[in-house]
Amino acid sequence: MLKNVSSNWILTLVQIAVTFVLMPFTIRTLGQDQYGTWILIASLTSYLSLMALGIPMATVRFVAKFAAGGNQEELDRTVGSCLGLYLLIGVAAMLIGIGLFFVFRSTYNVPAALRSRADLAFAITVVFIAAGFLGQLPYGIMSAHQDFVIKNRIQISGFLLRLVLTYVLLKINATMVWLAVIQVTQLTMEFSIASWVVARRYPRIHIRLSDFDPGMLKQIFSFSLFVLILQIGGQLAFQTDSLVIGAFRPVGDIPFFTVASSLAVYVMEFVIAIAAVVMPLATQLEAKGQWEELRVVFLKWSKITLSLTLMVGLFLIFIGPRFIAWWVEPSFESPAGRVLRILMTANLIFLPMRGVALPILMGLGRPAWPTVGFLIASVGNLALSIALAGPMGLDGVAWGTAIPNVLYALYVLVLACRAVGLPFVTYARYVGVRAALGTVPAVAVLWVLRYVLNVHGLFQIFFAGIGFVAVFAAIWVFFVYRRDRYVSLDPLFSRVPLLRAFA
Repeated sequence: MLKNVSSNWILTLVQIAVTFVLMPFTIRTLGQDQYGTWILIASLTSYLSLMALGIPMATVRFVAKFAAGGNQEELDRTVGSCLGLYLLIGVAAMLIGIGLFFVFRSTYNVPAALRSRADLAFAITVVFIAAGFLGQLPYGIMSAHQDFVIKNRIQISGFLLRLVLTYVLLKINATMVWLAVIQVTQLTMEFSIASWVVARRYPRIHIRLSDFDPGMLKQIFSFSLFVLILQIGGQLAFQTDSLVIGAFRPVGDIPFFTVASSLAVYVMEFVIAIAAVVMPLATQLEAKGQWEELRVVFLKWSKITLSLTLMVGLFLIFIGPRFIAWWVEPSFESPAGRVLRILMTANLIFLPMRGVALPILMGLGRPAWPTVGFLIASVGNLALSIALAGPMGLDGVAWGTAIPNVLYALYVLVLACRAVGLPFVTYARYVGVRAALGTVPAVAVLWVLRYVLNVHGLFQIFFAGIGFVAVFAAIWVFFVYRRDRYVSLDPLFSRVPLLRAFA
């Protein structure tokens, strides 16, 4: 499991690095109005992705189940039915995209000089999303086989291609249209390579439309319907903020929120990298009746996820605004920094549940209550963001996201503990107590770095980060994980001479 999670983390690091380079470059090259318009297009068209109907996760679950059981007939029916559904959904997405175009034109006040470029970029983006449904099939097959390493190598190649094309094409002509074209190019490259890999590595997998079976649809939708509800909730929770801001404030304000939320989202990607491995593993352990092992996975990886979230999240809460000032420009420090602090404070609670508790529930085939709960929380998110956007501006939108996420995280934790037969007190004692105590000196170090040493600029932020990670690691090694039941540090103490005295 660690190999697959590590591979997912490497992919996330590449995504962060590409974003780190491209976001300030794109904002400066396009200008805030054109970049804000592009974010509006991306946010609005992203609703088309909901038409996947949860089929990608259903593909992973059922391919993993039937491949492990050696049921070739059901495996063929699953893959063929998913292929047919993706093709139908792609056509429907193109038609609905036409309707969204008129919503875009009539609802948002795009500057006149940008309208023709925005129209073309919108159309290309719709094509990209429609084709992207089919592009998910080979990746779903790889995930079902726990083959994350090769899958992530292909995706890394796609991000590097995006990096090069964005830099070159925007230098030639600074237009958002190129951003849409680059998306289509990246998708084409990744799909071609991934399809070839699937054909070579999994001879039992037959991607044939002739295997489409209407009778299989009920089985797929019985699971994917709840995944769809979860995705709708995620869309409301994380993709509507730009639309709310665009409706109540100038489009030039959107980049302030986008810069902050992008940092929070990429921290979430580290957590989702764990979730992608936990879900099929939970399915396999349940199928084998290995409930005690499942409880160990739940506890162990919840604590690991909380540890990573605290390390990165606390640093961003204290030092993140200064990083934004260097990364983009000083005018972003105050508005984007406040948003970042609000979002990351909530994520300290939300992300450990998103990374472990929720995928365990999905892997156990118990998606109903967590998905409905997330939808309710996301509707509350939207309502709060709209209500607070006027009086509180960007901060209000951030609070509208943060509060429902925290409440939902606590709800999912209770559901997950019940599902695996684990007392809540046992979970809190193992995962939370020592981590909370270890956080106190870590926060003290960050307070000194921010308010006493007043770090700023790349050089100081870089070394502040190294120093904080060193202190955080020492606290976690010598206290939080000392003599841990499930995470053994004995090899570390035996191999490092300076640590042998503490063994």
